[in-house]
Amino acid sequence: MAITEYFIRFLQRRDALQDRDLERLRNVRTQHVSFASGDVIVPADRSARRSCMMLRGLSARSHQLVGRSEERVITALHVPGDFVDLHGFVLAGLEHSVVAIGNAEVEFIDHAELTEITENFPHLTRLLWMATLIDAAVHRQWLVAAASLRSSAHLAHLLCEIYTRLNAVGAAGNHQFSLPLLQRELADILGYSPIHVNRAVRDLRDRGMIRWSGADIQILDWHGLATLARFDPSYLDMERQSR
Repeated sequence: MAITEYFIRFLQRRDALQDRDLERLRNVRTQHVSFASGDVIVPADRSARRSCMMLRGLSARSHQLVGRSEERVITALHVPGDFVDLHGFVLAGLEHSVVAIGNAEVEFIDHAELTEITENFPHLTRLLWMATLIDAAVHRQWLVAAASLRSSAHLAHLLCEIYTRLNAVGAAGNHQFSLPLLQRELADILGYSPIHVNRAVRDLRDRGMIRWSGADIQILDWHGLATLARFDPSYLDMERQSR
């Protein structure tokens, strides 16, 4: 499956696409690149001439802390169908890097292609804008979750969100998905120590809400997990409407 098909699902979940729009998306020229876990997909502090979409696996936005080269903060996770650094199309550069979480595959799209789309396909242009706004909404919700949820509930919110996003593009189903995150990476995301993350995972298991083996997660009690997390997917803006 081409990356554009995942992105098309992302868009079609939220709006109808005319044949002309679909044809243009399916004819976008891309460069397919594979990355190993930990590889830098998009470096920070460089004027980009292309942006990338996730095809397989996960990636993360990684911010290196000034003066503490060994420490970082992860501020976003990207799943198949995400246009990871679309904002780099209009910004002079990125203040963060994008790294592979587990083995990952992406499709790079030259900014010349995006320029042509924005000049000739107004509906697609609005949908690209929508994608960046949803990305920003996810970031805001992470801030809200970090401020209002603790430990197990915070982790539960992350699991509910990632599953919902994967399921929306057909990359997960039956409340099962893959999350190839190390405990230290979960700690970077949630702002806890690896010990606290371990306790949170164990708590969700003991409550009978999840089964977590290696990278494979099965949600056994969706209602209970979502209730604990106070998860409301409205910020993912998955209502289908004309835009």
